[in-house]
Amino acid sequence: MINEMTPDLPGAPSGSLPPRAQAELASTAWEELPHVCTGRHGVPDTPDILGAVLAADPARRVRAVGDLYRLLLNQERVFPATAPAALVLAYLLDDPRTLAEDRWERRAGRRSLRAELLNWLASFADIARLDVEDGVGTAQDLAAARTARPILHDRIADFCDDDDPLVREAALAATALLLADPALASSVPRYAPAVREVLAVSADSYYRWIARERLAAWGKDVTGLVTAEEERRAALDRAGELAEDPFGQDQEQAIRWLEEQPEDTATPERLGHRREDRAAPIPAAPHEPAPEPPVAAPGSEAGYRGPWRIAREEERAEWTFTPYVGVGPLHFGMTLEEITRVLGEGPAVSSYSHHGEDQQLNYADFTESGIRALFHDDRLGCVAADALTGPQVRLDAAPLTGCAPSHVEDWLVHRTTQPGSLAYSVAGDPVFADLGLAIRSQRASDVVLTRPLFLLHDWLDLWHALPSEEWNCS
Repeated sequence: MINEMTPDLPGAPSGSLPPRAQAELASTAWEELPHVCTGRHGVPDTPDILGAVLAADPARRVRAVGDLYRLLLNQERVFPATAPAALVLAYLLDDPRTLAEDRWERRAGRRSLRAELLNWLASFADIARLDVEDGVGTAQDLAAARTARPILHDRIADFCDDDDPLVREAALAATALLLADPALASSVPRYAPAVREVLAVSADSYYRWIARERLAAWGKDVTGLVTAEEERRAALDRAGELAEDPFGQDQEQAIRWLEEQPEDTATPERLGHRREDRAAPIPAAPHEPAPEPPVAAPGSEAGYRGPWRIAREEERAEWTFTPYVGVGPLHFGMTLEEITRVLGEGPAVSSYSHHGEDQQLNYADFTESGIRALFHDDRLGCVAADALTGPQVRLDAAPLTGCAPSHVEDWLVHRTTQPGSLAYSVAGDPVFADLGLAIRSQRASDVVLTRPLFLLHDWLDLWHALPSEEWNCS
């Protein structure tokens, strides 16, 4: 829904930005300030992303905001382009076009573009208060992020009393994190009461964490807030156990209680939620040699055209991937039409689910390219490479497609250095959260080969995220 007072322009090139944002954009040497994938074919540059944030087309807006996270805050890091982009975004906040509402990739529910830009700025501020040792950026990029904090605070302050509760919460979250800047310490008494009264009781668990962490840093008593959070989690865990017990007398009551709870809109990875997660990498045991990189299956003999034909190395397209950004020519957040145009082929099979009068795209198979594109809210969230015919996707030059599953798993487990990044699905598939990667197995006649899945954060829970047809590919 777009507010009636919102101008609806035919497009939003950078020239249609508010004057101060346009001036900031024009005065920045973007060619010297890359994001995580600058220069990669098909990936938008930072000025293109910023220019699309106010696009009249809702799909372009959603895609642009997703790109802000994927390319400028990729894996909880800042890049040379991040701080200058934050300053441009700050000058967009009071533009009436930011009143447009939508569903954004990072959080559940609908909210205005203004609220979501404030959420991005809160994530930026969360990272800016960390250190180089935390693995969040170079000293130069972090210094630029910290230098921007007073300007961002001035731009965001007015929204801390906004009539829209989602805007107000997001603005308070960003402000509380920006106040980590010693130069802004004098403003803490002004905002501390609102952080306790508004942010600490939010339905969003990330906001509540920010409130507890910041209030404690300011020397405030958070004992009651900590106790309330522990009681909330215990109640949710207990209700979850009862709801999953088909023989329990309290199952129905527990299900009703869970349905009545407000939805937690926190982004899946909740940036900065646990500083200890950014500890130094875990070194491999000195006596444990690194396994050899995996090797792709050689492929079927020339001339074989049976149902289990495995593509030979020279027949597979060579793709690379960037975690949480995309794989090959595909980038997360794409629509089916965009994927069709990039691949140069239409889907051989498309699967939809129906919700009343609405239908949503679940997945589309592109047989010539050998991939399955999986969607949420009609936007690309996962790509599966077919073990027999799919592109060869490489990580550090090692193949991930069409290999012996145990070899790929051993190699990936050994190179994983982030605590808690490895999990297993209910089917025993290894899922690597630091890479946005899951390794599934796919039958190839009498053997099984790897079918890698490249995922966004909210797809890491394979059991709940993948459609049943994907499980049947085993």
